[in-house]
Amino acid sequence: MTAAHPIEQAWISTGGTGAQNYDEFADESKITRIIEANPTSILAVEMPDRTPEAQAAGLSFQAALPAAAERLAALEETGRFAPASQVVVAYRITDDEHVAHGLFCMIDTSEISTSADEPGRVIRNEDVFLEKVKQRAALNETLGHLLSPVLLVQNAKVDELQTALADACTGPAAVSEIDHLGRRHEVWPVPAGPQQDKLCDLAGGGDLIVADGNHRSLAAQVGELPRFLAVVTTPESVTIQPYHRLINSMPITGDELAAALGRRGATVTTMDTELDTPAEPGVVHLYTDGTSYAVTLPKGEGTIVDRLDHARVEAVVFNEVLAMDAGDKRITYVGGDYPVSWLVEQVDSDEAVAAILVAPVSVDDFISVNLERLKLPRKSTWFTPKALAGLVLADLR
Repeated sequence: MTAAHPIEQAWISTGGTGAQNYDEFADESKITRIIEANPTSILAVEMPDRTPEAQAAGLSFQAALPAAAERLAALEETGRFAPASQVVVAYRITDDEHVAHGLFCMIDTSEISTSADEPGRVIRNEDVFLEKVKQRAALNETLGHLLSPVLLVQNAKVDELQTALADACTGPAAVSEIDHLGRRHEVWPVPAGPQQDKLCDLAGGGDLIVADGNHRSLAAQVGELPRFLAVVTTPESVTIQPYHRLINSMPITGDELAAALGRRGATVTTMDTELDTPAEPGVVHLYTDGTSYAVTLPKGEGTIVDRLDHARVEAVVFNEVLAMDAGDKRITYVGGDYPVSWLVEQVDSDEAVAAILVAPVSVDDFISVNLERLKLPRKSTWFTPKALAGLVLADLR
């Protein structure tokens, strides 16, 4: 039996509402600027405390929720979304080098598994920030809609699914939008019938690994939703990019950090080349006080997760040296869409004191972690390309 189902009541964008997902921003002030430039962006609903009006009034996320509901209702009433019933929605993302496919559908929340002894086909694999989960759950409850999908990678019959998705993306798209990196996002609603049945069977017939949306999937559980909105895709359609760390303030200087790491068994070497993401796992790059270091952290013992660079940074740099928890507000997690030059600029302009560049988690390690039902450290995998939020909504009312 499949875990994937049609969206009973969907709203399909007619244009102008698509946006990066709310958690893709290292600097949330950028969200305000995007909303200011495009008031119909779904970010104004997803992040109501970041609208220009909320910022001017100093509203918290919770206090801004009623305005989010009003804004969403206005978008629907003014034709920014068109209603559709009992549909799944085929999705295509295209750039100069790559074509990705996915399927908007609803997934059974009961299928979520977070450990080897917990049954379920949806494998959630990262620790989360509880405050973000609470915000997502409150937004779902207030709006009665799901605005952005959980990205799931299917690992069964992937070739058949890839072919079926490509076949569904024919003819004029219902909507087409260009994202901030120039990629084209298009959707094709698929009504009830044999094609829809086949897509649901292929999308929900095997294990589904959460590539993006651990907070959103947990929010569905917290809110006791029977199903959550997802885009199911194939390994062929996604790539794992780096996920770096930016330290906004710390109790010691950059030189003292480098020296402290050496005392804890790390090999710290000054780099004479231009700062960049490490080419291979095993070494992280530290930039602070205008100096770049290559740092080989002491190896971790235990599971494959304990040996990952992201886990070693969390354990050695944050916990041991800086006495910080990984959820400390002084740490910003920066996804692969941000260039290394942006990280350097943040440190050089004193917006941050240090940047830690980490090589991407390998696909083999990612699969191994999931097959063992282990959890990755927070913000370890930045999958691209991601579906835009605000193209397909699920109405829960």
